[in-house]
Amino acid sequence: MRLVIRIGGSIIASPPNPDLMRRYVDLIKCLRDKGHEVAVVVGGGRLAREFIELARSLGLPEREQDELAISVSRLFAQALSMMIGGYQWRGIPATVEEAVRTLRDRGIVIMGGIRPGMTTDAVAALIASEVGADLIIKATDQDGIYTKDPRKYPDAKKLDKVSFEDLEKILAEGKHRAGIHQIIDPEAAHILKGKRIKTIVVNGFDPENILLAVSGIKVGTLIQ
Repeated sequence: MRLVIRIGGSIIASPPNPDLMRRYVDLIKCLRDKGHEVAVVVGGGRLAREFIELARSLGLPEREQDELAISVSRLFAQALSMMIGGYQWRGIPATVEEAVRTLRDRGIVIMGGIRPGMTTDAVAALIASEVGADLIIKATDQDGIYTKDPRKYPDAKKLDKVSFEDLEKILAEGKHRAGIHQIIDPEAAHILKGKRIKTIVVNGFDPENILLAVSGIKVGTLIQ
């Protein structure tokens, strides 16, 4: 299979979690050993948001706030690449086109953000669209998609399956703002809907959930 795995910064970067990063490295190697092509897009999490707040306090414009957050996500991508080894980790892709070439040439690519105004969710969706991915797996800090934010509303209900159309209704619409944190970014949801890319949202604190999703075992929330 051709897989795109979006690892939320809330999982490995809030705060930086070396043990969990090692488990993700083992997971990625396992998927490659099984013959899967794997694109991994990493977020910057809390550390990225702290740099955004720093930039705001310094009076920097939003584009430059975003640039700092992107740099943080790319550092986490580089760390994962160094741990995986076996290919040139110094060249963390800076564009979707570069990521697609790397994936086609090597069967694996690790990356973070690429440009201001675009979330790493949207980056993952664009890569999946360009390479014709069989599946996107979003590893986040929740067990799936809920009717509303479960951290704020105790009566929120987890959804086992969501249509592309319903996903757009569930997500709050709005213009991108540096540091935005949602289960899936609205721009990414729009891309998924347009390209009909099968997506599964899982709890990323247990990397085993990604293997379950790849194996077709019910886990998290299926978007289809």
